[in-house]
Amino acid sequence: MQHTLPTKSIKERALHALLFELIGVLLFAPLLAWLLGYSLGKMGAMTVMISTVAMLWNMLFNALFDRLRRRLGFALSLKARIAHALGFEGGLILVVVPLAAWWLSIGWLEAFLLDVGLLLLFLPYTLGFNWLYDHARERIIQRQLQAAPNPTRPL
Repeated sequence: MQHTLPTKSIKERALHALLFELIGVLLFAPLLAWLLGYSLGKMGAMTVMISTVAMLWNMLFNALFDRLRRRLGFALSLKARIAHALGFEGGLILVVVPLAAWWLSIGWLEAFLLDVGLLLLFLPYTLGFNWLYDHARERIIQRQLQAAPNPTRPL
């Protein structure tokens, strides 16, 4: 029998977003610095700025996505997860392009191409991270439910 998982609290959403961004910065800042020829400090600072914006967007977007999911009642299928990842990353374009253009002193087209590159890096990461997080969350909640005392069960 499958239990309905509880809604994520603000605290859990913050943890989810923080883990997502921290792991993303640690994975991609050194790679981007090496690929693009910028110092790790400059690229690290840019990824932290983008990460901060993305973390706030992550919390808002996931809350809206979860609300839509509850309202429409769809499962987190691969198709839904792909739509989730595309929607999340697509929303970041609006902020990341101007931020990258300003921080790296590059043109809007270069910043857009950089953002497309980031999108290509982060799409599979977003999909994989959220899949792993959701499965880990479900297992943790199931263990908590099994360990909780059942008032209707005889001693």
